[in-house]
Amino acid sequence: MAKIIGGIGASHSPTIAFAKDAKKGNDAAWKPIFDDFSALQNWVHEKEVNVLFLIFNDHITSFFFDHYSPFTLGVDDAYETADEGGGARDYPAAQGHVDLSRHIAQSLMNDEFDLATFQKKPLDHGFFSPFSMIAPEVNDRVWEGKVVPLQVGVLQFPAPTAKRCYKLGKALRKAIQSFPDDNMRVAIVATGGLSHQVHGERCGFNDEAWDNEFLDKLESDPSALTELTHAEYATKGGYEGAEVIMWLIMRGALSDQVKQVHRSTYLPSMTNIATVIYEDTDTVAQVVPDAYLNEQLDGIEALEGTYPFTLEVSHKAYRINDFLRRLSISEHREKFLSSQEELMSEYDLTEEEKDMIRHLRWIEMIQYGAIFFGLEKLSAVLGKSNPEVYASMRGETMAEFQASRKVSMTYSVGKK
Repeated sequence: MAKIIGGIGASHSPTIAFAKDAKKGNDAAWKPIFDDFSALQNWVHEKEVNVLFLIFNDHITSFFFDHYSPFTLGVDDAYETADEGGGARDYPAAQGHVDLSRHIAQSLMNDEFDLATFQKKPLDHGFFSPFSMIAPEVNDRVWEGKVVPLQVGVLQFPAPTAKRCYKLGKALRKAIQSFPDDNMRVAIVATGGLSHQVHGERCGFNDEAWDNEFLDKLESDPSALTELTHAEYATKGGYEGAEVIMWLIMRGALSDQVKQVHRSTYLPSMTNIATVIYEDTDTVAQVVPDAYLNEQLDGIEALEGTYPFTLEVSHKAYRINDFLRRLSISEHREKFLSSQEELMSEYDLTEEEKDMIRHLRWIEMIQYGAIFFGLEKLSAVLGKSNPEVYASMRGETMAEFQASRKVSMTYSVGKK
């Protein structure tokens, strides 16, 4: 089974990424940041951590208020840097651990955490500011591990409570330690904070006494921190500083008693930049595989002609599903009707995917991983009815299919 080695807490201020990219490591004002993060780098290498589960919040870059979820797990194989207004950072993509992320997603859903998932989204400084400082080379050794990112929606209320974050950490511990890989060594990384406020007349607020109290309690009495409201966190540590509730996810995923091996804070400007390392003290020997992990879909394979849309299928068929989904956008639809081949090439569809669309191989698209509601859009664009698609998938004529219905009806999701 996978083993949790410990937890890291780290601020994710854009100050950190700026300092790294501008090579400020030897400047007196910036050097403490590099010194503190070097402790995290060295620990990751010394402990042979090969997976970082990294908890962060996006800053209205890839996650906007048109669809804003409390907990959103990355389930992709790679994560690029996002453009936050001045161009994306010149930093390599973080490599994702897809198998672990899918396992965690299923385990957390089974534990009744209603989790959202994401793919193909670039990540902003909330993720890459700390990641780029934790995982670079150390003594000419390149960290070759993988990541699983969790984006927490802390910018729009209602938001997850501190207690909910702590409970999520407890469920996360079970999920990770039931993953069947004896060579996996995981560190839980929580980012954000410490005290700061970046909006309104109160911007520039800090309270180092509260920051130290928070870190004291996080180590020895995390349950006390779960009793505070968002308003209390904002009062003590600044409105944006309330994002430190994400650190409770990390702490909940660790053993009840932890060994603190590093702690630092540094307040140069707007944010009290903090780094901590907690080592797990419990053994993983008692953890056993989750016998109920796939319980919800057990037996579905017996349903002939049924194709569950799982995370594996979603990842494999993302490209064709994205292409079909966009047919609800007028510009995409118009180009599809006028220049189908050019548009399919523009979206890098494979020859197999192009051929299925060209020849309307409905059942083959379903078997490949296209979800029906993309096919429904394609049929509407081409003026075909839903029953025509149903008949084709069943290998029947329209007359045969309609004869199997109580009422013969023709319809689609199209305008006409």
